[in-house]
Amino acid sequence: MDNIYFFSGQDRLPKTVDRELLGIRGRQAVEFAELGFPILPGFIIDARLASKLESVDIQRDIKKLLDKCALFVDKKIGDPDNPLLLKIVVSSNLAISNYPTLHNFGLVRSVIDGFARWVGNQFAAHEVLFLVRGMLKIEELLAIAENDTTRLPDVQMQLRNVEGELKQEHPARDALSYMNEYAPYLPLGFFDTAEDQLISALRRISRLLSKDEQNDNDTALMVQPMVYGNYGKDSCSGFFFSRNIVTGEKKLQGEFYREKFNEIGAQGQPIEKIGIDHLKQLEQIAWTLEDRFKEIRQVRFTVEKGKLWLIEQRPVEQKSTQADIKLLLDLASRKVVDEAYIVKAIQPPRLNEILHPVIDFASTKELPKYTGGISGAPGAAIGRVFFSTEALLEAHKVALQKNEDARFILVMPATFADDVKAIEVATGVLSCEGGYSAHASVVARQYGKVSVVAPEMKIRGKKATLGDLSFGEGDYITLNVPYYGEPSVYLGKASLIEPDPKESGLLEYIQICKKFVKHFHVRANADSPRDAALASSFGAEGIGLCRTEHMFFHKDRINVFREMILSDTPAERAAALEKLEPMQRDDFYGIFKAMAGKEVTIRLLDAPLHEFLPHNDEELQAFMAYLEKARGKKPSKSELLARIEALAEFNPMLGHRGCRIAVSYPEIYAMQVRAIFEAAYKLREEKIDVRPEIMVPVVMNASEVKLIIFGKKIEGKNYRGIVEIEEELRNQRGLKPLSYRVGTMIELPAAALGAGEIARYAQFFSFGTNDLTQTTLGISRDDFTSFMPDYTLFDLLEGNPFSTLDPRVKELVALAVERGKMTRPDLVCGLCGEHGANPANVRFCMEAGLDYVSCSSYSVPIALLAVAQAELERTAVKG
Repeated sequence: MDNIYFFSGQDRLPKTVDRELLGIRGRQAVEFAELGFPILPGFIIDARLASKLESVDIQRDIKKLLDKCALFVDKKIGDPDNPLLLKIVVSSNLAISNYPTLHNFGLVRSVIDGFARWVGNQFAAHEVLFLVRGMLKIEELLAIAENDTTRLPDVQMQLRNVEGELKQEHPARDALSYMNEYAPYLPLGFFDTAEDQLISALRRISRLLSKDEQNDNDTALMVQPMVYGNYGKDSCSGFFFSRNIVTGEKKLQGEFYREKFNEIGAQGQPIEKIGIDHLKQLEQIAWTLEDRFKEIRQVRFTVEKGKLWLIEQRPVEQKSTQADIKLLLDLASRKVVDEAYIVKAIQPPRLNEILHPVIDFASTKELPKYTGGISGAPGAAIGRVFFSTEALLEAHKVALQKNEDARFILVMPATFADDVKAIEVATGVLSCEGGYSAHASVVARQYGKVSVVAPEMKIRGKKATLGDLSFGEGDYITLNVPYYGEPSVYLGKASLIEPDPKESGLLEYIQICKKFVKHFHVRANADSPRDAALASSFGAEGIGLCRTEHMFFHKDRINVFREMILSDTPAERAAALEKLEPMQRDDFYGIFKAMAGKEVTIRLLDAPLHEFLPHNDEELQAFMAYLEKARGKKPSKSELLARIEALAEFNPMLGHRGCRIAVSYPEIYAMQVRAIFEAAYKLREEKIDVRPEIMVPVVMNASEVKLIIFGKKIEGKNYRGIVEIEEELRNQRGLKPLSYRVGTMIELPAAALGAGEIARYAQFFSFGTNDLTQTTLGISRDDFTSFMPDYTLFDLLEGNPFSTLDPRVKELVALAVERGKMTRPDLVCGLCGEHGANPANVRFCMEAGLDYVSCSSYSVPIALLAVAQAELERTAVKG
């Protein structure tokens, strides 16, 4: 008959058959068959006929098709000794179906004893109940569709009875007893003749399809034999993934259950122990599927009396990014796909998973848990809780001395510049103020640490409560921050799976991505040689932002820097700067060397000076002891406190910071500039290619830039600019000039609007989009989360402007690039704010005429992938 199609591992459907008429499950079965795999044979009644079976004589056709199925499985429908049982699959084109699972057709009174001899009486009774439940569900749906209120209550009551029986560990009665009990509620003679049972079931399902409003004549019916992993000796059931779904190792991962129908109540064995012949067969199937579908697949199978049958194959939802990358690299190495394909196959944010540890969820089952908050930096972290930088650093020192667990979580309302050193040694940060762009989150991303912002958390002294969790100093907690979904905090120690970028295939994948990165580049935000080397290994083409203020917080420097800030005279300040200069020089030397041959943008001091000062009495006492030792006399505590108070600012973000510090204290920038060039010239002598770029922060007009770069003489006072300092250093040493650039950070609307004038003096622009967003929208990134939910509720802002660039900020960036390049056509433009790793922002930067983005080292691969994908799209459009 037309519209009914037989398939098997040896039989193919004609190419003229419209696959849309087979439904999703039908198409999957046909795909399996076309690969020549040992798929169970069957037939598909296509969508044109499936809802019309009540008016069509199909008995002869069905009998012929069942005879063909019997040849493959060595069973026959209605055979009292070795009966062929079948399943009916309602195959629609919808991913979700409201139809029940329909198994075991052909199970009638005359075959029950023979079936039970193979599988046991209890299992036989269970399969009868399963068959009855499926058909009762069909009858219930029919009664609802036909508004048969007389029959519906009886059917529903019997359905509840069957479901109650199936919930029992073992059926209470024998199979024949169940057949007799439920026969009155099913089609007439349902348990009499095997073929008639199948045909009557098909017609009842067909009738239901004809009344289903969701069936738009696109639902087919598929019939296949049933096989059983408990059908005597040499039988089993099982499943496997085509490779390890965590590591990506090309090795089957799964279990089989000897002489069991499925895994329920069964003890599984590793798939590699199934036997060499079947294992080789399964491996060939697995890797053929990977090549066909270009993804990891999951396969269910049954071995019945030694013969292997594949039950179904489908994509794998719960798999790691590492596993996908390993598969893609494998496919590319064998020329199954080209390199462009594998670059386009991974969404950039997924790379976060490879770069950070992940939770082993088997270890969290017994741990109290809080879910919620804001994801600051992804990954997973375990550690003992400490509520201050000082306490955490002291505990860390003691742990190292005693060879104890040195994992710690910094828990604070918010963090500031002085807390960077604690974040650096901690495994994670849990805070309750700010959000994705809060200081804790930004620094955590830079150092590859985990960050959660939980506004609900309450801290009282050395105790904290978060939801139902309560923990004190020294208690262990576990942070889990997936890229997708809500973060979680567990009370106690979970287990982690640590990442290995090299073993994961990430580094190889990055190198392939870089082949497509031609007109736009990715740099890193890095403040140390270690960070620079890490960024370079991840593919960074230079450093776009080196925050020099972070360098002064090291314990061997902070008091020297405080001495400089609180000096009474220029001479005292000069003496302190003289101590700091070799420290800065060594920093820059290491960073330049790690980035040999690539541009390194060093931002001169930006943070307000008061951030460096003592924050508590303990720090103040330590500073006073340092001063006494350094100067030979005990300082006045009251005088120090007065000077500290005088330096405090009401709004430090808009206060005495950035280039404004250089105007008031030119000697600070002079020290940093000398240190930069001392390091650069030293490396040049060592035959190392050095490309320094000096960035002036927080400028609002061209006059500031001109002053700091070129200096000025006025009323007898000489302000020495960067150019003069470099010339003086070079002439003192008799050196040849070194190529370098001086530019500025555009982070104020005034600077963006005045970009044309500023470009007269600045050779490059770097857009600090965190501050540009704050100053454009008038909102603080640390306080925005307090009212962001309300703004989201009423659609007052599109998303989080500290994650995705706001349209007004984009307009300012584009305007500044345009005006700047009109003045200086060779102007180099980059973006170095935390927006740099967001793929949507990357695309904007490419379209706006920027040359690069810069982001934290751990975000470099994400940005690189986003650039490569955008370049591929642009090439495709041009082609």
